[in-house]
Amino acid sequence: MLFLAILGLAWAWEALVMHPVAGDALWVARKQAMYLTGIGSMGLMSLVMVLATRPVWLESWLGGMDRVFQLHKWAGILAIGLGVAHWLVKISKGMLIGVFGAIANKPASLPLLEVLQSSKGLAKDVGEWVIYAMILTLLITLWKAFPYKSWRLVHRVMPILYLALVFHAVVLMPAAWWATPLGVLMGLLMVAGSLAAVPALRRRIGRRQCHAGVVESVTRLAAGVTEVRCVMGADWPGHKAGQFAFVQFDPSEGFHPFTIASADQGAQRRLTFLIKGLGDYTTGLAQRVHTGQAVQVQGPYGRFNHARGGRRQIWVAGGIGITPFIAWLEALQNAPERAPQAHLHYCVRNASQDPFVPRLRELCARLPQVRLQIHDAQAGQRLDADALRGRSSVGDGARPEIWFCGPAGLAKHLENGLRALGKGRVRMHREAFDMR
Repeated sequence: MLFLAILGLAWAWEALVMHPVAGDALWVARKQAMYLTGIGSMGLMSLVMVLATRPVWLESWLGGMDRVFQLHKWAGILAIGLGVAHWLVKISKGMLIGVFGAIANKPASLPLLEVLQSSKGLAKDVGEWVIYAMILTLLITLWKAFPYKSWRLVHRVMPILYLALVFHAVVLMPAAWWATPLGVLMGLLMVAGSLAAVPALRRRIGRRQCHAGVVESVTRLAAGVTEVRCVMGADWPGHKAGQFAFVQFDPSEGFHPFTIASADQGAQRRLTFLIKGLGDYTTGLAQRVHTGQAVQVQGPYGRFNHARGGRRQIWVAGGIGITPFIAWLEALQNAPERAPQAHLHYCVRNASQDPFVPRLRELCARLPQVRLQIHDAQAGQRLDADALRGRSSVGDGARPEIWFCGPAGLAKHLENGLRALGKGRVRMHREAFDMR
């Protein structure tokens, strides 16, 4: 919203103060609507391209790389929406003439860059073609049933589409506009986006954070979970409990995000990934990955770290969302004095068959500050806001601070329930792994 506000204010200063356009009010409004939607779409697409490079320096601002990807996703959706609005305003000319008649006082058109005059027709066509392609890409992205592997290949064309949009904007914007504050701002954004498109086209994104390793063991656990242990090379920088990484077992499949489900092993450089079979790739992972296989790990990323919170906390995990909490508990075994007063709620479908319950009980038994409570759905033990509102959970009447990793529906249910109980706005730290 801040980014859009900056673009909007820059447009308003240009359109209403510095260089207001004269002419019939309807057609002036149409022209400014074209500028505003085009500026918003192009600015957001530039932001999308920069965010796609996984800028580590933004993690501290946004709260983790998962939040960077979440912003990337929604900025892209809004950019395409504004692009469609820009195109609809553009093609509305004929309809408006049919309804309101010929233009009595047409707003003056400013000259374009002279060197690009001959490319005007091509730039218009390119803009229309790109809109069609982006609409198709958006539909594929939102269609969750579309295979991830195929979606990843389709997504690779986005840098090309972006560069085509840069060409469209540079050719069709008036020459004098580029000397205005708004023109300079948009020029800088398009330069940044174009530079970001280069490593994307070369498939170099994340290379600086990429580390080679070897699969040490593969174990099929209950509930469709596969445990993969890896030994990393000497360049592995270590990680903080709660972080995640992008892991590639198969170059043809690409990288997938998984939480590192183990504490940092120091010189041993061992990583554990607990992977639930939730899609076409992860479901058959145990059959495709084998001991001794090479693995590429990009990261670590993320700011899901209980040390950022207060001394009294609630930890809530649903299903495979228990993985960062296992890493936390392991990391605290050698320094129990660093553990906060925490109440860990673990929601499972069947506690007797869950592979993590025994491990959690073992780890929590050594940490008296951490209280473990298992919510077994098969036994009718479902977690709700009532279970979080007591003194033992949220502290002495204080506003609860919750660390959550699990299904989005459960998080929303708890947030709404706590508000309804008069707890006010709940501070919930959440992992945002819905990156597509």
